[in-house]
Amino acid sequence: MNFISVTPSERKEMLEVIGKGIDELFAAIPDELRERSVLNLPTPLSELEAKEETRKLEKANKNLKCFAGGGVYDHYIPSVVDHIIRRPEFYTAYTPYQAEVSQGTLQAMFEYQSMICELTNMDVSNASIYDGATALAEGICMAIAISGRSKVILGEGINPRYIEVVNTYLAGRYPIKTIPIKGGVTDLEGLEIDEETACVVLQHPNYLGNLEWALPSIIEKAHARDALAIMSFDPISLGILKTPGEYGVDIATAEGQSLGLPMSLGGPHLGIFTAKREFIRKMPGRIAGKTVDGKGNTGYVMALQTREQHIRREKATSNICTNQQLCALTAALYLTALGGEGIREVANQTTQKAHYLALRLENAGFELPYNKKGRKSFFREFVVEIPYGVDKAIELGLKEGYLVGINLTNFKDEWKNHLLISVTEKRTKEEMDRLLEILSM
Repeated sequence: MNFISVTPSERKEMLEVIGKGIDELFAAIPDELRERSVLNLPTPLSELEAKEETRKLEKANKNLKCFAGGGVYDHYIPSVVDHIIRRPEFYTAYTPYQAEVSQGTLQAMFEYQSMICELTNMDVSNASIYDGATALAEGICMAIAISGRSKVILGEGINPRYIEVVNTYLAGRYPIKTIPIKGGVTDLEGLEIDEETACVVLQHPNYLGNLEWALPSIIEKAHARDALAIMSFDPISLGILKTPGEYGVDIATAEGQSLGLPMSLGGPHLGIFTAKREFIRKMPGRIAGKTVDGKGNTGYVMALQTREQHIRREKATSNICTNQQLCALTAALYLTALGGEGIREVANQTTQKAHYLALRLENAGFELPYNKKGRKSFFREFVVEIPYGVDKAIELGLKEGYLVGINLTNFKDEWKNHLLISVTEKRTKEEMDRLLEILSM
């Protein structure tokens, strides 16, 4: 639909109908917030001229080769995904409040939940949350509610941004203890679980990209103390790594952006939330179910809504509102388009290319502090030490059209000169070799 502006006469007519002038209409806006200067706008353009101007602006944008990750990844998205989600019945749909008249939306939720359960080997999935950080924080709150305990143990290998969100959720209410990392993975010697511990939380693969081989032992120790085990995972990694369900965790959450969603300058994204069946009534958000009506026809229903808007406030599990339905549908379409073999192929290529680049960098003299020679245990991300400084490396990369990675110095002093590099199946051998040349300048 093209924009049709309002003429001066139409504006005058509208003001006459409501009986107010422009100044009266905006009287509620404080005077100090009003813009009094004349806007320095260019001369009006025709539609044809405006399109040409946007083409020029588009050409001025840099299409960076992305080697940054940290939870948001540059994967290939099959064209069918974008084609389907742009259909108006999907693109404009919001969370259904009169749920049972929204059969298409409910079926999309149900199919998404089913695929996520199959991908993770977990019993139940909700219809999605805002993003990976809030999903993890909600999972911790759920564990506190289930256990009746207050202490939370977080592995330091969790995404620092996720830890910030968790701290925001729990600040002033529940004590948080962290398990330090040693050599890039969780240090089991720092794990102390007592009768006040509600849950132990780890990320696998962790933020530094390393595989947490001690995860089974940590889960066993948590369960021995009747604490819950929570895992933050990478959905693509499940193409080749053990699933949360196979590990036996109680709650598993993730950022679902890698399942068909563009990076989009940081969002909107998708929070994946799964749990064991016994905890279903403590889960936040919504769950869609499949049933039959009185005539035996298949129907979809909103089976569970635990927000305070829908049930008694004291019984609510969370005030999470939306279900990111368009993003969840996108993930379901991506999983449908690739299938199990496709996810395995993406995971395999991602791993092999990451290990190729790590080996090239190491052979060129760069140090991989957590993946020495003969010990390379990571999925898609790895850390490289940049002796001349990460800021300089990032600057060199941008000049060449490359986003070389994430500066870990921004998070911890001990990560000074550490660059976190991420690789996906989209990165070519030529691009990886060129990255090595840029970092070697």
